[in-house]
Amino acid sequence: MSLAHPLVECVPNFSEGRRPHVVEAIVAALEAGGGEGVRVLHVSSDRDHNRSVVTLVGAPEAVVGAMFAGIAKAAELINLDEHQGGHPRLGATDVVPFVPLRGVTLDECVALARRLGERVGRELGLPVYLYEAAATRPERQNLENIRRGQYEKLKDEITQPKREPDFGPRRVGPAGAVIIGARAFLVAYNIFLNTADAGVAEQIAQAVRHSSGGLRFVKAMGLLVAGQAQVSMNLTDFTQTPVARVVEFVRREAARYGAAITRSELVGMIPQAALVEAAQWYLQLDQLESDQILENRLQADEADEAEAAPARTGLTPDFLDHLAAGTAAPGGGAAAAYAAAMGAALVSMVARLTLVKKKYAAVEAQMQSVLDRAERLRAGLTQAADDDAAAFEAVMAARQLPKATPAEQTARAEAIEQGYLHATEVPLRVARDAVATMSLAAIVAESGNVNAISDAGSAGFLAQAGLRGAALNVRANAEELNDRAIADTWLKELAGLEARANDALAAIDRLLREGS
Repeated sequence: MSLAHPLVECVPNFSEGRRPHVVEAIVAALEAGGGEGVRVLHVSSDRDHNRSVVTLVGAPEAVVGAMFAGIAKAAELINLDEHQGGHPRLGATDVVPFVPLRGVTLDECVALARRLGERVGRELGLPVYLYEAAATRPERQNLENIRRGQYEKLKDEITQPKREPDFGPRRVGPAGAVIIGARAFLVAYNIFLNTADAGVAEQIAQAVRHSSGGLRFVKAMGLLVAGQAQVSMNLTDFTQTPVARVVEFVRREAARYGAAITRSELVGMIPQAALVEAAQWYLQLDQLESDQILENRLQADEADEAEAAPARTGLTPDFLDHLAAGTAAPGGGAAAAYAAAMGAALVSMVARLTLVKKKYAAVEAQMQSVLDRAERLRAGLTQAADDDAAAFEAVMAARQLPKATPAEQTARAEAIEQGYLHATEVPLRVARDAVATMSLAAIVAESGNVNAISDAGSAGFLAQAGLRGAALNVRANAEELNDRAIADTWLKELAGLEARANDALAAIDRLLREGS
């Protein structure tokens, strides 16, 4: 998994913390579902909460695949009718948040959440609720509102309009429902007190949480964990409400009840910036600069060296050799993605050549926006080349599955259908990004550095080549789908993309003629 690619974090919470073999099976499913595009960074299980939190990062589409596999495995192994624990829950896979890390926007994470939710509802038959930034109703932005009454109450209320799921059936089985969404980075942070009185912890939680008048961006509840009172918190924006401020608030509140903090714990992971901020506060390092931290300075120097070094990407003789080899993958789909990626790279080049010239100060903000968008497109298209080859290989592997018995035939047919769904979705994503690149090429051709207008034109034509190659793959693979509804939807979208591309191309042609 190259660090040049866009990265999404996902922190699924599973309603199991007492059976290690079940947690291990779910983690294995996550890793298998995401393949090389996903890395599991951390697993935290709590017996009292009877809950496990997994942190994984990876390429956006790979994370979606990993989560689908993990949700399916959890639904198979966890029965909420037999589940008891200290933490509120609605499903075997209780909550699945997508978090943008690098080269991905929150809106793009919303799209990932909704795509996963639709697939989980359709293929696994589980009710799905969307929350936070992905919510379809204002009252569902807050996770607590969706989870109120937990699994037991949802069984009675799911047929009511107010509890209707966003995707999936209006019925609840033993795997419960899944809550899927998109949000900014969250710090899950628990503080333990030197008392066994859970009431003290709940009083402190009530004081600190925002919903009852406490600190902004803090959610909290009081629990008894292993005989010790715990204030369990989610800090939803540590940049606005720092961790140190929360700790000191809890410390003062605890003193009111004759209690004290004995220790604290993280559930999952925390950004370095949050720890640096806490150290800065407690050590009173008011003038601390980021580059005074040794690791930050080393990383910055390494990044500078990498930028100064000759670029080595997939667009090398090695890639061309692989393309020319007598193997089916990489093939036209990967080449189409790389062609569009080259177009996005040229857009970035023209934008940068414009930003360094004072005479273009009036379009500086526009060029910076174009540059940011072009770099996201370039990263996504580069990843799509690998995804396209992997999707084709998955289809071939599915076709090699045994088919001697009816059960094997059914499994093989389902695997082939899933393979072709992914093999159609990847080039459709390339088509979307190629058209977006053409639109940016038209912008830099019109407003960018006039000395680079031919580069802007080349960007548009390369993106057009990517679109046309991707379209061939979309149509070929869509023909193999049994799900004609989704095939027809995607083909209709493709036709719309091609119409938009024609408009962009016409604009580029006009600008090139005017500039020549």
